[in-house]
Amino acid sequence: MTIAVKHYLMTVMKPKKSPGGGRPREFDRDAALETAMRLFWRHGYEGVSFQQLTAAMGVAAPSLYAAFGNKSALYLEAVDRYRSLRGATDLSFMDVYETADDAVLALLIATAHGLSDPSTEAGCMLNMGMLTSHPDHAEIAAQLSERRTAFTALLAGKLQRWLDEEAAADRAVYLSAVIQGMAVQARDGAGRERLEGLARLAAKAIS
Repeated sequence: MTIAVKHYLMTVMKPKKSPGGGRPREFDRDAALETAMRLFWRHGYEGVSFQQLTAAMGVAAPSLYAAFGNKSALYLEAVDRYRSLRGATDLSFMDVYETADDAVLALLIATAHGLSDPSTEAGCMLNMGMLTSHPDHAEIAAQLSERRTAFTALLAGKLQRWLDEEAAADRAVYLSAVIQGMAVQARDGAGRERLEGLARLAAKAIS
C-alpha cells in the first residue's frame, strides 16, 4: 500500500462509529460506492486492492461481494456513478445556445470548471481510466474505451442541431481529444485559469 493510499484511508475514509457505541451501522451501499469511486478516481483500478476498499468502507469482504460482486464490477459501477455525477450523459445545457461555437465554448468551460473543482479528485476518471493496464484487465479497459466512444457519439448527436452529420462527427472527435488533454493537464496540476485558457483556444480553433 502506498503512503498516499494509507493517508487517504486514515484521514478521509474512516468508517463512522455508531452513536453511543451500540450496534454497528448498517451497510450503506450508496456511501460505499461513493468511497470506491473516489479511491478509483484518485489511484486507478490497479492502484487500489480489494482489501483497501473494504478497509476504506469499514465493511467485511462478504458484504462488499454481496453488494457489488467482484472488484471489476464495482469499478465499472463506480465509473457509471462518476459519469452520472459529472453529467457525461447529459448535454442538454448546450441547447440554450443559438450557435455551435457558443455551445462548444460552454461545454469546454464547464469541463475546465469540473476538472479544477477543489472538492473533487484531479483529472477525469472516465477519460484517464485504464489507458494502460495489465493484460488480465483488458476486458475492463475495453469497456472504458466503449464509454469514451459513447460520449463522443452522444456529443456528435448533440452537435447535429447546428451542423450536418459529418461535420458534427468530426467536431465531436476533436472535442473529445481536447477534453482528454485537459484532463491530463488537470492531473498534472493545471488550475482553472489555465484550463479555461485552453478551452477558449480550442473553441476558437474550430470556430
